[in-house]
Amino acid sequence: MSSEGAAACGGGVCPASSIEALLADWNGIDDVWVFGYGSLIWRPGFHWQERRLATVRGYHRSLCLWSHDHRGSPDAPGLVFGLDRGGCCRGVAFRVSAADVVPVFQALWQREMPNGAYVPRWLACSTADGPVRGLVFLLNRACGHYAGELSEDRLMASVQGAVGQSGPCLDYVIETERALRACGIDDGRLAALVRKLSASLQPEAV
Repeated sequence: MSSEGAAACGGGVCPASSIEALLADWNGIDDVWVFGYGSLIWRPGFHWQERRLATVRGYHRSLCLWSHDHRGSPDAPGLVFGLDRGGCCRGVAFRVSAADVVPVFQALWQREMPNGAYVPRWLACSTADGPVRGLVFLLNRACGHYAGELSEDRLMASVQGAVGQSGPCLDYVIETERALRACGIDDGRLAALVRKLSASLQPEAV
């Protein structure tokens, strides 16, 4: 998931009520899992007890959300990852201790939920040690930040040219791909994009 698409709150789910609704059937004793597919993998920002490689089916990682602040600007928006429908996504599941669940969720809502770009859901996450039920932030296609399918030229230009409060969009994309490789996760589409972005930055041979 990405924490980089946050903007001023508008039209999103009320954080307090959505946390309460999501935790309504939690017994307050068991640890819970949080699934990361973007910057959460390399910058989770919360204390976790265990992490496992995990797969969520029915959704795929995609650079499909405009960022007008953290990785871009209103004049030159960048792109951040969302979990869009179709396919499957390999990522990392983090186990959060029961004692930390409420503060961790509050921090995650501040990070992920200010503009309605994501919809939190409990989904089955397949791991080598068996399935776990994890919190997953799915893309909300109805939000105003949804970029949809972009041409490769426009996607590359947006990534290369955007800089926001959290730094260049290019760094965000490269760091995510690097973190996936470090975990042994092969995202061929993202890897191909990073190769093209890197090649475009190389000076031409004289």
